[in-house]
Formats: sequence, structure tokens, C-alpha cells
Amino acid sequence: MVVLMPERLQKILSAAGLGSRRACEQLILEGNVRVNGQLVNTLPVLVEENDRIEVGGRPIRQERKVYFMLHKPRGVVVSNSDPAGRTLAVDLLPGVSERVFPVGRLEQESSGLLLLTNDGELSNRLTHPRYEVAKTYEVQVDGNVDGEKVQRLLAGVYLAEGRTRLDRIRVLSRSYRESRLAITLIESRNRQIRRMLAKLGHKVRRMQRTSIGKLTLRGVGVGHYRPLEANEIRYLKQMAGLLPGRESPAVQTHAEFPSPRSTANTAGHGRGRSEGPSRRPSPGEAGRRGARPQRGRGGPSPRPRRRHI
Repeated sequence: MVVLMPERLQKILSAAGLGSRRACEQLILEGNVRVNGQLVNTLPVLVEENDRIEVGGRPIRQERKVYFMLHKPRGVVVSNSDPAGRTLAVDLLPGVSERVFPVGRLEQESSGLLLLTNDGELSNRLTHPRYEVAKTYEVQVDGNVDGEKVQRLLAGVYLAEGRTRLDRIRVLSRSYRESRLAITLIESRNRQIRRMLAKLGHKVRRMQRTSIGKLTLRGVGVGHYRPLEANEIRYLKQMAGLLPGRESPAVQTHAEFPSPRSTANTAGHGRGRSEGPSRRPSPGEAGRRGARPQRGRGGPSPRPRRRHI
């Protein structure tokens, strides 16, 4: 069961179409509002989903909060409206009576995981960099993205609005013709990945968002959607600080919840080797590999270890 946070009464009244929050505050102060039959005329007032609210003797209907995961196809527009009449993400949720909207954005030419909800507070928090909600993309680009370019992307590339960087990169495969990358962002700017890679001479051919935090597209086909499960909603609320029990930033824990495709070992398939984070060998492994033992304080500094991306 998901425990929903109480919300301010004026916010509920405003969402029901009774005016701005300031106007709804005035309705309350003037004694026009009852909650569960009790007159309320002071602020603040917190109400829950099942509370009965009446304004001028008439009950209002609180809209039930709903949460969906959509596997957005390429070509679908992530917007509330489109003058050109193109297909919108919300058009792919037939049968959903609530007025939902996308959480953040996903480019028209990109595909992948998109959340939709009518929970405005959760949406705002999930898209704010303060809460460090990681989004991971699988990107196919022209050319060989070598280690030097990976380091440049991690260090930061200057765009029109200033320096911007990627939070994590994993090379899934590469050759002189193309590279496949798993890229993780916390704060994403407009077309950030495409613009950064173009700055280094690599054109993005395909891009798919594979995960948001620990949520993945597993079991959701292209163009299909499903409601989020109770534990998934709780996880998002914890990540957004709306429920206790927030974990460490998702960018640090994402490796524990990889997308099915991103973990494939591509070595020996003629597309270049798969690379991952470096790991310190155990003492037994170090002996078998002929590694030099680590010196204690006072001895010569050990040779710097090469970083594997």
C-alpha cells in the first residue's frame, strides 16, 4: 500500500478548478469550505485523498493520483499539445480518464522510458537536479568514441549555455564505424547528449532512454504502457524526498539495476570490446597476474593505475 502525503487544502481546491491558490485561500478564510463536515476557516489545512471536501455546500471531486510508464516510440512528441497535429505521448494511453502529463521531456527522435502522471509535485521534484534522479540512455553514434573522448565528456564540454558534463559513461561496443554507449545524466539540458557528442565529431544515430533511477522498460513493448506498481511509486516518492527512506543518489546505485541489453558482453562479436568500471584485484589475483604489491607509507609511491572506462 502506498502512503500518500497530505496536501494543502488550497492546492486541492485550485486543482479542482476553483481558482488560483490565493483565491482558494480566501474561500477558506471566509468560511466557505468544510472538510469531512467540519467548517475550516484558518490556514494551513492539510487533507488526504479520501477526505470529503465541500465548497458552498457542494462536494468537490479530488482527482485520483495515477502513475504510468510508457515505452515511447521514435517520432512521438512529448508535449501537452502540438499545433502540427503530431502524435503525442498522452495519445498512447487509451482508456486513461485522468488528465496526465509527461514527467520531463524526451526528444521526438528518441525512444524509451517516459513517466506520465497527474502528480505535479512529484513531477517537479523528479526533474529538479537537487534530487539527483539519474536517467540512463543507450546511444548509437558514428565513429569510434575512444577513451580520450570519454574523458572529455566526463570532464565537461562547452556548449552555448556553458560547460556541461555527463555523469557516467560505459562503452558497450565500438569499432571504427560506430560506438554504442550507456550514458547517465542527472541534470539534463535540451538535446544535451546529441550536442555534446556532435561537438566531438560524433553524430547520434539512435538514442533510447533505458532507465530512470532503478525503473527500467523490462516487459513494456514499444508503444505500450503500464501503471506503476505500488513499490515503484514508493521508490519514486522516496527519491523525490516525499517519503522517508531516500537512498543514495541513483547515479551511484544504477549499476545494481542495469537494463537487460546494457549488460550484454559484446567481446568477440566484431564490434569492439565491451568495457566497464575498473576493479581492484584480490591478493590472489594480483599474485597470479604478477602485479606489484602495494607499498606502505614511507616507500616509493606506487605507479598510477590506468583508469578503465
